[in-house]
Amino acid sequence: MEVRGIWITTTDSQVLSSRQNIAEAMDFLAQTGFNVVFPVVWNNAVTVYPSRVMEENFGVEIHPRYQGRDPLAELIVEARRVGLAVIPWFEYGFASSYNRNGGSLLAKKPEWAARDFSGNLLKKNGFEWMNALDSEVQEFILSLILEVAKNYDVAGIQGDDRLPALPSEGGYNTKTVERYRQQFNQNPPKNPKDRQWLQWRADILTNFLTRLYEEVIAINPNLLVSMAPSPYPWSLQEYLQDTQAWIDRRLVDIIHPQLYRRNFQSYKQLIDRLVTKQFTTEQLPQLAPGILMKVGSYRISPEYLKKAIAYNRSCGIPGEVFFFYEGLREDNGALAKVLRSGPYAQPASLFNPKHLKK
Repeated sequence: MEVRGIWITTTDSQVLSSRQNIAEAMDFLAQTGFNVVFPVVWNNAVTVYPSRVMEENFGVEIHPRYQGRDPLAELIVEARRVGLAVIPWFEYGFASSYNRNGGSLLAKKPEWAARDFSGNLLKKNGFEWMNALDSEVQEFILSLILEVAKNYDVAGIQGDDRLPALPSEGGYNTKTVERYRQQFNQNPPKNPKDRQWLQWRADILTNFLTRLYEEVIAINPNLLVSMAPSPYPWSLQEYLQDTQAWIDRRLVDIIHPQLYRRNFQSYKQLIDRLVTKQFTTEQLPQLAPGILMKVGSYRISPEYLKKAIAYNRSCGIPGEVFFFYEGLREDNGALAKVLRSGPYAQPASLFNPKHLKK
């Protein structure tokens, strides 16, 4: 089974703005040969569906833009109508805000803030972070995920480079330091990349993922746990994402490392590394790499697009997921036409979670 997926964002996109836009986008994706969509449901401290968890904790039921609607429910209906599977994407994960000093989440729950060695609010690449190692914070994020898994007819749920994750500069808040001290009779080292300190924190996140996996499949054994982390080993060094352990311990059913390179040669190098160093032949069917289709003014060239898909298949990789939908529509649907007349000319087989669970 090929995985032909695409991310749907709220940023730089109007897909979720109306039921009509959603229906039109699903038609377009089905006609282009896709079989699974990953719509964002959690970013900027708000959900894209009416959330009781958010209402009870923060008094905000849904993103104000979607008040009175349920874009996720609408998208599921429209996707099913044209044979597309839906895996909701928890984009912000443990990040609380972007360039907003912690935003509304940390204004209400300052004790949830992640801290660096100097005790400052943890910030990396513009994102401010909750402490992903804190059991209360973990409980909160898990309850959001389980809420979607329980209440919506979806094929699975998805985390990314922020779930489960924490910039490796973090973990210096009082509770975490105390926990480390009890175990090792010393304070955490000043160097955030110290090997033991790094691995200790990464293991806490792996344990969280273990629990997440168990609780999701307790709701429905056929639900997929999908992850789109940064490429390994960078993911471990920078974001405490020990994706090697995740794969080896079968904590993910399908994984989409974000191989966001802007030329084919760099992309190929990353694929070669995955295939030779990270994944066994048995694990390859779980791999559907993330490919950067568009960001800002960049758009992938038709040549690179075709080469990447062909190279994936030649390596035994049965799929890919593109970031993000609007790249298909630019220039009068130029890239969609490339897919339709080339690598996705044959209709996609139905996206079957049971097939991936095997």
